[in-house]
Amino acid sequence: MPFDPISPHYQRIREQIAQDIAGGSPRADEKFPSERELIERFGCTRVTLRQALQQLEAEGLVYRENRRGWYVSPQRIRYDPSRITGFMEYVAAQGRVPRTECLLAEQRPAGAWLARRMGLESADEPVFYLQRRRWIDRRPVLLECNAILASWCPGLLEVDLNTSLTRVLRERFARVQSRCELQIHTSTVNEEQADLLQLSPGSTNVYLERLNFGEDNQPVEFDQEFWRPDALSIVMQTHYPGTLA
Repeated sequence: MPFDPISPHYQRIREQIAQDIAGGSPRADEKFPSERELIERFGCTRVTLRQALQQLEAEGLVYRENRRGWYVSPQRIRYDPSRITGFMEYVAAQGRVPRTECLLAEQRPAGAWLARRMGLESADEPVFYLQRRRWIDRRPVLLECNAILASWCPGLLEVDLNTSLTRVLRERFARVQSRCELQIHTSTVNEEQADLLQLSPGSTNVYLERLNFGEDNQPVEFDQEFWRPDALSIVMQTHYPGTLA
């Protein structure tokens, strides 16, 4: 398709790259040619090219791996954070390949901040602290930090945590959550988080915070999720009691 001479140059580049993606070249998770090659193709400056790529990134059509280049974004995963379904299960159900990588698993005192968030009586209450990186296909998409009451599932650190925590709690400890309180907003990643998610420091992420309650309606787990914003679509279903007049 010929460029529209009235549109800004970066917008015309954006439209051409979007057309290439729609035509299947390159395909999902394939790397684009280098910026130098794209600059030569479009006869533009690096600043103009990056304007086009950043717009495509904001639209979820491309993603950038820090120090590696630009790639075509795969289809976003559909995620309902209000449901008690493990990452490994809902990703696999959508035809994708999930993987969990446990980075840290230890017992520690809750500390004052977590004790306040969970409504614990003492900051010395033992919790199991987990930090895990979650992958979809070949890409890390989620950094998850869990703090779980040690008294709720003794022996948790003795099992394989490179898998579904929801399934482990259900099958090994006969534990299920009864409800949760959920907060979602955007934030920015620090240097460590950026490295783990292959983002640039200061990049925007989707931050999800969940307080899970056990069978007796007492808080048992505090969960923090740091998502690549181009990896998911948040989809929730609600059911209304009765019919509005």
